Amino acid sequence: MEVGGPRCYVAPMTSFLSSIVLPLALAAVAVVLLLGLVNMMRGGSPNRSQNLMRLRVLLQFIAIVITMVVVWAMGR
Repeated sequence: MEVGGPRCYVAPMTSFLSSIVLPLALAAVAVVLLLGLVNMMRGGSPNRSQNLMRLRVLLQFIAIVITMVVVWAMGR
């Protein structure tokens, strides 16, 4: 493989995604999950719980996509 080929950009991208973006996505999921649990334990608004659940599912989807991109990039 020639110097400066496509692989030279994969390692920094993989490192950035796996060390910064993925932990942030997982932390966002955990924060929204905790907010939902606190809201439920305090007897908060069911609408707020529903919105937090939807947000959590969206954030989980994003975290899974990021994980799959990292796995794919590491295999290249």
